[in-house]
Amino acid sequence: MSRSLFLRIQSKVETYEPYFIQRRDNAQRLGLSSFQKITAALRMLAYGMAADFIDEYVRIGESIAIESLKKFVKAMVDIFSKEYLRSPNNEDIARLLANGERPWKGQYSGHIREPTIVLEAVASYDLWIWHAFFGLPGLNNDINVLERSPIFSELEQGRAPAVNYSINGHGYTMGYYLADGIYPKWSTFVKTIPSPRGHKRKLFAKAQEANRKDVERAFGVLQARFTIVRGPARFFYSETLQDIMKACVILHNMIVEDERDANEAVELDYEQIDDNHTIQLSRECTNEFTEFIETHQCIRDHEIHSQLQLDLIAHLWQLQGELCMWGFIII
Repeated sequence: MSRSLFLRIQSKVETYEPYFIQRRDNAQRLGLSSFQKITAALRMLAYGMAADFIDEYVRIGESIAIESLKKFVKAMVDIFSKEYLRSPNNEDIARLLANGERPWKGQYSGHIREPTIVLEAVASYDLWIWHAFFGLPGLNNDINVLERSPIFSELEQGRAPAVNYSINGHGYTMGYYLADGIYPKWSTFVKTIPSPRGHKRKLFAKAQEANRKDVERAFGVLQARFTIVRGPARFFYSETLQDIMKACVILHNMIVEDERDANEAVELDYEQIDDNHTIQLSRECTNEFTEFIETHQCIRDHEIHSQLQLDLIAHLWQLQGELCMWGFIII
């Protein structure tokens, strides 16, 4: 991460958690600084090294390194969760829909033979992780994780921002996730076509499978940045493991935000949303029980799932034709 981002994190964490404030002992000797403690925690997260290795670089003892890591990840979750572990708001949705008409994607991590803990993640093309549900045992398959996940809770309760778009002449009011074949035929999932026949279906399958790789790429970057995520668990309590995972996702999103190239930003027209750039979303439950049931059933509607897939097939084929015609004109 950049020096400015590190200093921002250090300042916030030191202000929030008194443990990181440098103090003097009874002999008036200065104790460890917040830079030492936070650097020790970040090196354990980034390189997956044991606590007793930190002493060679940071000059900090094993027990203090472990305590620093626990308090650091807890502080990161408490301070930055609302900003960096939030669901997309109205402005985010407008940007995601407008940026090349690329949808945001949903996918779930695979399992290995060793005991694992499952991470459910939603990521977009720019590697930003919008949703992270961590903690279920690795024996659960993707469907079990989906049934336990809070990913659609705000949508069912009427608290999610509105999503309105039109494809192939049909209007839709809920966003969708790109997923593989194991997931159910819900209106909020768009799956590929196994063994597609015909040019239209082959084009759709190719585009769906290519774009679905974004979340795998985001998780790969997360693992590359924080070795502790892919290595054996070094702590026993699940609460600590969840704080570590959430802190790594928060740090990942902070780095993604910090490294964004301003020249590649897409100019969006937010007039369709609100003239006020600071949008406050209501978190109060607005759906009555009957509305909750209707939304719940709408999410799981097989007919909308099939219609959306057909519309996307036609839409992609139309775009392909326009691109071919434009290329011909240029030639």
